[in-house]
Parts: sequence; structure tokens; C-alpha cells
Amino acid sequence: MSEIKDLGIETKCLHAGYSPKNGEPRMIPIIQSTTFKYDSSEKMGELFDLKASGYFYSRLQNPTCDMVAAKIAALEGGTCAMLTGSGQAATFMAIFNIANAGDHVVASSTIYGGSFNLFNVTMRKMGIDFTFVDPDCSDEELEAAFKPNTKAVFGETIANPALIVFDIERFANAAHKHGVPLIVDNTFATPVNCNPFKFGCDIVTHSTTKYMDGHDATLGGVIVDSGKFDWMAHASKFPGLCTPDESYHGVTYATQFGKEGAYITKATVQLMRDFGCVQSPINAYMLNLGLESLPLRMARHVENATKIAKFLEGNDKVSWVNYPGLEGNKYYERAKKYMPNGTCGVISFGVKGGRAAAEKFMANLKLGMIATHVADARTCCLHPASSTHRQMNDEELVAAGVSPDLIRLSVGIENADDLLNDVSNALKNI
Repeated sequence: MSEIKDLGIETKCLHAGYSPKNGEPRMIPIIQSTTFKYDSSEKMGELFDLKASGYFYSRLQNPTCDMVAAKIAALEGGTCAMLTGSGQAATFMAIFNIANAGDHVVASSTIYGGSFNLFNVTMRKMGIDFTFVDPDCSDEELEAAFKPNTKAVFGETIANPALIVFDIERFANAAHKHGVPLIVDNTFATPVNCNPFKFGCDIVTHSTTKYMDGHDATLGGVIVDSGKFDWMAHASKFPGLCTPDESYHGVTYATQFGKEGAYITKATVQLMRDFGCVQSPINAYMLNLGLESLPLRMARHVENATKIAKFLEGNDKVSWVNYPGLEGNKYYERAKKYMPNGTCGVISFGVKGGRAAAEKFMANLKLGMIATHVADARTCCLHPASSTHRQMNDEELVAAGVSPDLIRLSVGIENADDLLNDVSNALKNI
């Protein structure tokens, strides 16, 4: 077989991460064990000293999880990855791996409400400061957001639920000018439709609970390192990576593992060791099943969502439609640059009559379900202002691109005509 990196993403989804030898299981095996046996303390000691690779306790690493993480790293074009128990855990650890109390992070203001709350409330309590910027801010406003203690920039490929397409290249250039990495949540686009590393992004995160799993089956998250950010070139900014870690045998991650492996190694042996927000082997196995069909599903999501967005655009009970795949959309050209094969299956729109009409629309749906979930095989619908973003006040909602009448429709892979009929009937019965 050719080198995995040279194969198409459809092939990578099936074959990357695990290559069985003669007589071994065809599918990734589920290593459902907390503990691993060694013949001597010396051999186990080599693992603790990071002089050998292997497993001793599944709170840090597990073979099944590592195989699936390796597959996702291959899909993104990164050097290594680490699975987490949820997307929220991946977001937290991606930041906390390089930002500590007294540090500062620049973040897009239109990120998912749970991420916004994590940054604006919980991580502020930990002493990490955040400046939120409009993703379409001026160059001057973006430059003014940086501080001497800034350690990272964070954004979402496609904002949830505002569907603003993040200008990855622009924010990567700004981050690198200040000697810090750009971290991008690529959940909605997935590596099938967008590869942030090609545009200067340094770290990618996902809630694998969404399209990657795609079947409402398993919670999870992942952090992927591009292996391109030179930590030692900015050693004074990142002492956690560039000076000895006394909590782990004095290892200097950037020296021992280079820019290709330092970030994920530290996240694993330091943060995962201490926080324990692991993904279980059985969940990783289920995630892998979803990954195998990801390219097929993403194509269908985009196809169905485009049809429904065009229908909504022409319906007289709909006040506005936001879908980056529509030619008239503000982000259409940017989406074509970063996601030439389509964006995702999520549409935002407003119904004439505001909040009350939006609730009636959702109550009238028969096929589409009201659910907090998004981005999976089944169509689901949500009113974010009263659910996922309810912790925000009206001012914060507007800043996050979430109007009170906004409906988020996550279009699944059902028959397109069935979906169109369901949406049409729900609108007629408002």
C-alpha cells in the first residue's frame, strides 16, 4: 500500500491508524483493560521515563484510543493526536496545555456557547484572561487584542450556531506575528471538508460526538497537533514545553520530542494524568465505526442542507437564512476558499413572528427532532437562545451571532424530499 499520507481521505478513513499483521484482527481491537503487565520494573520504568513507548495505565493512554487518534491525525494531516472524553475536554486541554494562571488568550466571540462559558467564566476563575474579538474585526482591532502574555488564538472553522466562516489564514498570520499558535475547532467542517493546517493553523480540536461519530452513540473529543509550531523559537512564552517538567521526571518536552510531538506528549503525560478526562476504549471503537463512513455522510449532509437552505430562502414565512453554501451568503466566497467541497449540514434561519413562531415551527416538526445535539445522521432542530446559549445575556447573544429568533436546523442524511416536506408542513402550520 502507498504511504497513508499520499492516499485520499476516503481511504484514510478506512485504513489509517491501524494496519493488521498476519492473523491479527481486521478491525481495530477493543483493549478494554485499565492495566498492562510487564516482566520487570526496569521495563516499566522506561515507560515512566518516556524512553520507551507502551502502556501501563489507561488513564494516560490506551492502544485502542491511540489507534483512533492516529487515524484522525492522518485525516487532518497532523503528526499526532490525543482523544478526550468530550469535545469540551479537548477545548479545555488544548488551551490549558500552554496557558496558565496569569496568561491571556485571544478568541473569536462567535464560538459555541459552551466554549464561550468555559473561557469567560471557568477558565477566568483559574486566572487565565480572554479577549473576545469579532471574527470579522478590522486588522487594527485584531492587533489590539494581543498582549505581551498572550499564549494562543482560538476560533471555529464554522461557528456554532452563527455559521460564520473563520478566516483561518488571517488569524494564523496574526498569531504567528506574536509568536503564538492558532487553535481551531474543526468540528462542523470535519477534515473531509476543511484542512485548517493547510492555511497556517497549528492545533485542531473536534467534538468527535458530532459528525465524526455521526450516530448519537458516543461522546468524545480530540486534539490534533500539526507538528509545525516551533515551541523552542518562542521558549520564553512556553516554559511548560521548553523547560524541565519536575512533575514528570524533569523532561523537557520540546527538546526530547521536537515540535512534532512535544505538545501532545505534554497533554498526555501531564494533563491527562492529572485530569483523567479519557475516552474509553469502547467509545473509541464506536467512534472509529463512524469515521469509516464520514466522507459519504458529509457529502450527503451538504447535499441535503443545500436543498433545504434554498427552499427556506424562497419561503415567505422565513425572514432570513444563513448557510455558507448559498451563493448570496456573506461567507460564500470564504467558504469556497477553505471548504471547496461544501461546508456542513447545519443551517440557521429565522421565522417571521420571532421567538414564539420559532417555537411553533419546532413543535410542528415530525421527522426533525428537537434536541440539544447537532451534526449527526438524523435531522434535529434547536432554539439556541433558550437552550445551548441560555447562559448568555442579550448583548452576549448578539456578539455571538445568535439572535433570539434563530433556529438551528441540523440536516441529516434522510431522503431529501422527506425532509423538505417536513420543513414545509411545519412552516405552513405556524
